[in-house]
Amino acid sequence: MRTPAVVAGLFALVVPITAGLAQDRDAGRFPLSSLELATLRQGWGTPMVDRSVTGQPLSIGGRRFASGIGSHAPGEWWIELGGRAERFVAWVGVDDDAGGRGSITVALWADGRRLFASDVLRGGMAPQQIDVDLRGVQRLLLELGTAGDGRDHDHADWADAALLMASGQPTPVPPPLEAPYLLTPPSPPEPRLNNPAVWGARPGRPFVYRIPCTGRRPLVFAVQGMPPGLTLEPVTGILRGRVPELPGRYPMRLAAENAQGRAETDFTLIVGDRLALTPPMGWNSWYIHYDRVTEAYIRRAADRLLQSGMADHGFCYVNIDDCWARRRGDEPYRDASGAILPNAKFPDMRGMVEHVHGLGLRAGIYTSPGPWTCAGYAGSWQHEEIDARTFAAWGFDFLKYDWCSYGQVATGDGQQRLTAPYAKMGAILASLDRDIVFNLCQYGMGSVWEWGASVGGHCWRTTGDLGLEAGGSLPGFYAIGLANAAHAAHAAPGAWNDPDYLLLGYVGDAHSMGEGRPTSLSPSEQYAYMSLWCLMAAPLIFSGDLERLDDFTLNVLCNREVIAIDQDPLGRQARIVRSEDDSLVLAKPLADGSLAVGLFNLAPVPRRLAVTFDELGSPPLRRVRDPWRQVDQDADGDSIAALVPRHGVHLVRCWPQE
Repeated sequence: MRTPAVVAGLFALVVPITAGLAQDRDAGRFPLSSLELATLRQGWGTPMVDRSVTGQPLSIGGRRFASGIGSHAPGEWWIELGGRAERFVAWVGVDDDAGGRGSITVALWADGRRLFASDVLRGGMAPQQIDVDLRGVQRLLLELGTAGDGRDHDHADWADAALLMASGQPTPVPPPLEAPYLLTPPSPPEPRLNNPAVWGARPGRPFVYRIPCTGRRPLVFAVQGMPPGLTLEPVTGILRGRVPELPGRYPMRLAAENAQGRAETDFTLIVGDRLALTPPMGWNSWYIHYDRVTEAYIRRAADRLLQSGMADHGFCYVNIDDCWARRRGDEPYRDASGAILPNAKFPDMRGMVEHVHGLGLRAGIYTSPGPWTCAGYAGSWQHEEIDARTFAAWGFDFLKYDWCSYGQVATGDGQQRLTAPYAKMGAILASLDRDIVFNLCQYGMGSVWEWGASVGGHCWRTTGDLGLEAGGSLPGFYAIGLANAAHAAHAAPGAWNDPDYLLLGYVGDAHSMGEGRPTSLSPSEQYAYMSLWCLMAAPLIFSGDLERLDDFTLNVLCNREVIAIDQDPLGRQARIVRSEDDSLVLAKPLADGSLAVGLFNLAPVPRRLAVTFDELGSPPLRRVRDPWRQVDQDADGDSIAALVPRHGVHLVRCWPQE
C-alpha cells in the first residue's frame, strides 16, 4: 500500500490541468483513439474506439464522453514519443457498463520513471483527470492495474485522451523485448541425486519409482535399507514391487555412481494413509494437445521425459487430460459390463500404461463426475465405482476429476452439493489396490482448500484456468498466483493448493484449440513463474510441448535447487510478506531451518526491491544463496535487495545464524 507521502510525491509531478493550456493550443493533438491499437495489451476483450470494451457509449460515473478508448485491466500500451511530446491529457475510470463493479488503477511511466499514479478507481466513481508534462520523454507507458482484487469487471476507459506533440507524431510500439538468458548452470558429469526426502504410499500397494539423478551415464544405483517387497534395477535406478503391509517409516540410503564420482542421499518411504507428501511433478497433455491427444502422444511423452532429462529432476507423472473417452454421439460409451470405453485414438490403454511404468514413470488419467467432460466426452456420473476400478486395472496412478457438467445433475445445497462427488470418488480410490493421487479440479468453488483433504483429495485447483497469458501489463500467471498465495494456511504434506499448470516454452491456446506456439512470456517472466510455483509448494505439472523443448525452457524447468524448494518435506506454502501494486514478497520456511524468499517485480520496468530481515521475522543470516545461479551471495546488512527485471524475480535461500 502506498503511503500518503509517496502518493503526494507522485502527484507533485502532475501539472494542473489549467496550467499551460495556452501553450498547447498550437501543438499537434493526437487523440489516443486515432492511434493504431494492435500493440495495446489488455486483460480481456478487444480495445474499442469511442466505445467501452463491451461496445457501449463511453460513460464514467454518469458522465458521457464522445471520444476515447475502452479497454480492460490489466493492460499496458507503449508509445514512442522521441522527445517531441508536450503533454498527455485524459479522464480515466471504470466504465458504467460494469454496473458499479470493478476497480482499477492507472499509471504513466516515462523512460522507466513513474510520472503518475491514480487512486483506486471503482465502478460508479467520478472520472479522474490526468494532465502530465511529457517534455523530453522518449517512450511512454500507459498502464492499467487491477487494484489487487482480480480483473473481473475492470472495464477501463481512457476518455478524451490525447497526446499533445510539439512536432512529429506518437507511434505505438510493442513491449520491450528481452533476450533469452540462462541462469541454471549445467549439471556436472558426476552423479547428483534429485529425489525428494520422503514419499508416501499405502500399505501393500503396487509401487514403481525411478530414482531421479543427473550425471553422465552409464550410472549404477544401489539402495541400503530397501524394505522387503521392493527390488532395484541397478542400471535404470527403478524401484519396483509392493509396499510393505506394515505402516511406518522405511528409511533408505540411495546411491548412484559413475566414472566421475559417487552421490548418496536419504529417502524415506512413509507407509500409511497419505500420498503426495511432496507436490506431484510431471506433464499433462491439455495445453498442447487438447482434443488431438492420442495414445502415441502419451507414449512419446513418457519417452521424452527421460530423453530431455526432466525425469532426472523428478518429473514422473505422464497425465492424459480430456478427450480420451468416447465423444458425445460416438456410442456406445461403455461395454456390456458398464466399463468406460476409450475412443479409437487409444486402442491399448493397459499397454500404454505398461510402457510408462516400464520407464519407471507414473501415468495419470482424467474424467468428470458429471455425465460429460468439459470437451463433451463421456464422464463418470452414475459409474464412479466401475470407472475407478477400470482406471486401477489399467494401472493409472493419478486422477484429475473435473467438475464440468456435474452442475447439471448435482443435488443438495451449499457445500454438500460441492463436496459430494469428490467425497464419493475419494472413498472409492482409497479402497483400491492401487495408489492413485486424487486431483480435485473444480476451480476453487466453495473454498475447496478448506475441505479438499477431508474428501480424499491430494491437490485441488484454487482458481479458474490459467490459460496461456491473460494479456495486459502482467501475464496471467501472476493473477492466478496471487489468488493461490492467499490460501497458504491450508497447504500441508499430501494436501496442496494447485494454481494450474506450468505453461512454459511451446504451448497451445485453449480458446482456439489450435496448434502450439512459443509463449509470449519473457525470459524473466518464465523464471518468475517457476519461482512463484515452487514457493507456493504447487504441483509442478508442465503442459507444454515436450517435442519442442529448447535449452532455455529446460533451464527454467530443471533447476535442482529451485525444485528442492517446492519439494521440501516440511510442506509449507510461502506466506505473503508484502503485496503491493508493483511488488510481491513471499517467504517459505524449509525443513532444515532455512527460508526461501522471492522478491517479485510486478512493475513494467526494472526496479530495485528489498525486504528487511525484520519484515521476514528472521534472525541475522549467516548464508544467502541464489538457487537459480547456484552460488552463495554476500550476507552482510539487514536486508535482501536486488535490481529485479520487469515482471521478474530475485529468489534466494537464507540460513540463519542459529
